[in-house]
Amino acid sequence: MIMCKFILGILILIMFTAVSCKNGKNTHIKTSDFSLTGLNIKSNFSDKVIFMDYTGAIEGFVVPTRKQTDNGYFDFDFEIQNDCEKSKKLYYKVYYQNESYKFPDCDEKSENLQHQYAHENFYGSWEETDTHFKYCGQLEPDQKITIKDKFRIVGNPRNEDKYFYNGENDRWKRNPRVGNYSFMLVIVDEEGLKKIPDQIKNIKLTKDDNFISPFFYFLHGEGKNFDNCIVSYTDKFVTVKASPDLGNGVFINKSLYKTSQEEDFEDYYNCNCSNSEELYKKATVAQFIHYIDETSQFNNVPVIEDFFGGHFTQEEYNWLRAFYNTEDRITVLPQTPQNPCQTIFSDSLENKIVIKNPASKYGEWQKQNAGMITRHGFTYGKFTVKVKLTELLNDDYMWNGITNAIWLINQGGRGQNETGWNLRRPCKKKGYMKTYWGGRDDERVERVAYSEIDFEILKTVPYCPSENFPPVYDNYEDKTNKVKAWNTKLPDDVLKDRKNIAVCCTNWDMACWEPKNFSAGCHSVTHNGKTYLAHRWEDCYRAVTTKHMAPDDELFGKDYYYFQIDWQPDKIIWRIGPEKNKLYEVGYIDNTISMIPDNQMLLIVTQEFHNTRWWPGSPYLQENIPFPAKDYVGEIYEITIE
Repeated sequence: MIMCKFILGILILIMFTAVSCKNGKNTHIKTSDFSLTGLNIKSNFSDKVIFMDYTGAIEGFVVPTRKQTDNGYFDFDFEIQNDCEKSKKLYYKVYYQNESYKFPDCDEKSENLQHQYAHENFYGSWEETDTHFKYCGQLEPDQKITIKDKFRIVGNPRNEDKYFYNGENDRWKRNPRVGNYSFMLVIVDEEGLKKIPDQIKNIKLTKDDNFISPFFYFLHGEGKNFDNCIVSYTDKFVTVKASPDLGNGVFINKSLYKTSQEEDFEDYYNCNCSNSEELYKKATVAQFIHYIDETSQFNNVPVIEDFFGGHFTQEEYNWLRAFYNTEDRITVLPQTPQNPCQTIFSDSLENKIVIKNPASKYGEWQKQNAGMITRHGFTYGKFTVKVKLTELLNDDYMWNGITNAIWLINQGGRGQNETGWNLRRPCKKKGYMKTYWGGRDDERVERVAYSEIDFEILKTVPYCPSENFPPVYDNYEDKTNKVKAWNTKLPDDVLKDRKNIAVCCTNWDMACWEPKNFSAGCHSVTHNGKTYLAHRWEDCYRAVTTKHMAPDDELFGKDYYYFQIDWQPDKIIWRIGPEKNKLYEVGYIDNTISMIPDNQMLLIVTQEFHNTRWWPGSPYLQENIPFPAKDYVGEIYEITIE
């Protein structure tokens, strides 16, 4: 037995030396005491890719479901043989981990230490975490047995208490991530089992309030050098993707509507848009209701214009700007839908969502926002959206006042202000600004729930504030018959982008100073040979933005266009393109300049009327842009998360 253990130790050392902190592709170890042969993973599912099943997923995704395998699990089997001259009791346990969106298992400077954020990685085992190592049996010398078992990927795989609500395990609060998954099988004898910490046997347990990753432990940590321990690691056994069915209806959350208590509120429901139990379970999207800040109000000209069918020009804009005094204007806020299902439609035949900003009427003045929000949250992923949103510029290249937005926002809980489960990791320097809406004197706190990643596409200037910002617009004279006095020309540096709109890429980091290159003002960041100017107004400003100019006709004048937010643990990449296989990069922000969100988020697609004070230097002010005479329609054809 001494010779067996000596040879075994050498074999383990040799095998694991080849496994770097990034993990090897496949690790298979045969020991002198017992050996593993014939491991078959997901023997009942032959495809390499599996799409998340949204059926019942409002309670949390399960991979696979009974629609995807006969028993709703991945089956696996393996053979184990006792190669020594005495009987042995053997035990085994399986683990899985998302490998696409994770931090390294090891510390960057020492492979003997766990990475400070490895506990955030999505890994699991059997969903009953108190199921420790299972008993293979007592094997006699040279005896070989076959073990057959199963597992599945579930949300909240460590069964953490913070994701429970009133005693129920809300697995949807930490949904499985998309991407590639690895598989690790660990087999030990009775002596080896005694050495394994409880926190590895039961992944719900912590040591000094910290989780220990079993992938770090067995591939790089203390478990790497155990005698009589087989670790079989496969770097990719399945790839998980998600694509919600947009034709499955729209769920209405009544609590979000100011008119929800009115008798006729539910009269606006239809078979594919309501708060029914059926749609609660199957609808993948809800109507989005914006939060409207009271400071967003503006004094709009009392004019209604067919923006795309008429002939609204620069001269008409200048006339409205010059000849309407404040007392003649309409004081309005951007509106939200008063009644459900009027500005959103789920088309079950074409599997798409249609949103619309409704037309205005004289005396019923409105610039109403419209949008949809997904109902199933994710942490990280490539969120790709195929859309045909409203055009922003007409034939005279005048802006209709709409901001087309595709964005992510932190997911809320089901209790009143229940946010503790979805907090961002602590900010170790200065803390976060406490609220999304607060000013520069807002309190700073260690943790917040708010996170947001944006595409905001509108008419504004391309450059960062500098000595030539904002653009110098010619002064105009109002109440005069001299056309040249009020019909002023835009500056040449603005006119050169007349056909273009700004694709603004923003990460809301809540002004955490932790990134090593955090700063205010404009600073360059380079990625893939492209240099972007990242702008933050001041060191207490909660977001950082890069801009890319693109033709409106290219993005919104065609049948569709693709927009992608590639959200990774250490960076965010924004891409757009005419086809999914022809995307090009338009924005980049990484964790050296901005705190990257790490909490679970939902996807939103909106058409919004912003107060242009949010975008200083914009050539057109919202208040001088007429109310819409016709609906502005947007269509969402496809969403994929991968």
